[in-house]
Amino acid sequence: MTSDRSTSNRPTSYHSASNHPDSNHPTPNHPIANRPALNRVRSHAAADLPGPRGPATPYRMTVTTLLGHAEAVALADEQLASWLKQEGYEEPPPAHRALAGQSAEPVSTAERLRLGERVLLDRDQGPLRGDPGAGRYDRRRLRTPAPHGTQQLTLTVATAADGPTWVRLEAETHSTGSGVRTPCRVPVPELVRSLLPLLDATDGPSAVRSAPRVITADEVDALIDELCDPERRLPTVVASVPVNLPLDRWVEDVVAPLCQQLPGLATTYVLDPGARTGFNVALEFHTVYGGAVRTYLPEVDPASRQDSVRHPVLARGRIEEDPRRAAGLLAREPRRLAADQPLPPPLAAVPVLRVPPPQLRQSAEQSADQAVEQVAEQAVERAAEPTGRTAGHAVEPAVERTAPYQGAELAALVHEEQQDRAEQQARADELERVRHTLRLERREHRERGQGREGRDGRDIREGRLRAGARALTGRHCVVPGSGSAAGPHSAVQPPDRRGTPETFSELMARLGEFPLVTFTGDQKVALALDELQCAGAGWVRLAWEGLTALQEYAEAAVRGAAGGDFKQWCERTPEGCHRFPPRKAVRGESRTVFSHTKWKRERMLPVPECVDSSRRAFMGAHLRIGGGRTAPRLHYLDDCSGSGRIYVGYIGLHLTNTRTN
Repeated sequence: MTSDRSTSNRPTSYHSASNHPDSNHPTPNHPIANRPALNRVRSHAAADLPGPRGPATPYRMTVTTLLGHAEAVALADEQLASWLKQEGYEEPPPAHRALAGQSAEPVSTAERLRLGERVLLDRDQGPLRGDPGAGRYDRRRLRTPAPHGTQQLTLTVATAADGPTWVRLEAETHSTGSGVRTPCRVPVPELVRSLLPLLDATDGPSAVRSAPRVITADEVDALIDELCDPERRLPTVVASVPVNLPLDRWVEDVVAPLCQQLPGLATTYVLDPGARTGFNVALEFHTVYGGAVRTYLPEVDPASRQDSVRHPVLARGRIEEDPRRAAGLLAREPRRLAADQPLPPPLAAVPVLRVPPPQLRQSAEQSADQAVEQVAEQAVERAAEPTGRTAGHAVEPAVERTAPYQGAELAALVHEEQQDRAEQQARADELERVRHTLRLERREHRERGQGREGRDGRDIREGRLRAGARALTGRHCVVPGSGSAAGPHSAVQPPDRRGTPETFSELMARLGEFPLVTFTGDQKVALALDELQCAGAGWVRLAWEGLTALQEYAEAAVRGAAGGDFKQWCERTPEGCHRFPPRKAVRGESRTVFSHTKWKRERMLPVPECVDSSRRAFMGAHLRIGGGRTAPRLHYLDDCSGSGRIYVGYIGLHLTNTRTN
């Protein structure tokens, strides 16, 4: 394919002038390409060398489904049985539903089925850990033979009493020895590709599909809302199309094979030519173009140039140079995120699988019983004979016939025990890896903290001196009608314990509970949010949590003990303080908004004269108190270093920008 040279987009933070995503030369756009050469992904020639590689990276999928719990379990059992039959294994009998009624507490049951040689299916169900009525779960664990080991697939369906149905599928390989060469990652199970479209799987606002979906210009806003939605857990992969190639051909020949390792791990989209322009204009710091593919991790901050570095770009040149290797690179970050993310509460409440004591298969038991009956009959007949021959010679062949059954069963039980121990060892190894990672992160955090303390120590000390000076001279602003200002060392009264307001009318009436946060805006705009049909307790709750966090931050900031701005406070909230989601705290507006006269004027909001003689100040910092294009925002000015207060100038629907214009 020829290189697309006609695109003149500005390179993102991942690209230098010589590493444009259109280039046919491999460019270091993916994070692993920026590591030292020894840590980079090896070429296929090196990957094919013999020798052990260590444990294979497991596959883990976690999604929600619109189906009910019983329907999701029945569908999963149906697909699992179909796959087993296709592979030539015995089809398991229907699972027994041990429920007395629809609203009854589920009964804990567990069973182990042998569906063939070295093929085991464990099934269990019961209530989730916690209070009675917390929810229920169903789990299936299938073990099948693999070269030099065992393949294990675990499917868990968990539903909380008041929440959606969660589905988690894990696939892993347990090798028989440390010296056995294993693949670098477990492939995507075929069960995933068949289940996803049937489950109507979702990840927050996004539908999780097994193939990429083309986005048109009319769907750009919805896609941006998905990227910014705080409920999103999976990464979103967005592919662009070169301007000199047809869309269908690029999707079929390049994007579809490139995303073969992503079903269940990420949501995938392709921007058509009409959508590409609107998408890149709205996300000026997070662009993708020229045939490149970008992975957007959760918590995208469109207004932050620094945030764009978190979302890796895979250039067109690298994709075309080695498509197979590019597919592996693209799947690496979703695999890591799937392994590192904590489980949702319903799945975390699923108890450990306890398999009942092993028993002989029914066929073997029946054969043994028949052999024993035959031995007894022969013994009676021989006892009635007058000859001196003992019955032992006649019984011996029958007894010997029972030995193969017992020997085979004993060997099977030994193998099952080995599999259980192998899984326990794999879990222990994974736990040790997690502990090692945590130790490294703590060490890096301490080093960063020590370096920051050395760099910012003087600023912190100066901040404390300024705060002390304000306390002595009483140079705090007093907004008319707000009463006396609280000093930085005064005993600030905690917010009223009446709970979270249910309406913005109640919230505005209780603003006096935040002594260091002053509202200077138009209350009518905030009260109008109560009239919107979509404005529920979620908007009010987030606004209240944001005001509470701003008050606690201001208390620390006027003492010079905040350690940074409000965004940093949210990222490192001290113990005992209310935590506001960092992804919802935005430091400022984009350069486009700031340079647009009309849009900037909308954000010039009222402040006291002691803050600015014009009684207006630009409030680009804001809190997202709702999702979506027109969702409400809370704009504020942090003046803790001056007047010792935070001024909230606006609570209302999203002000005008590139997405609302």
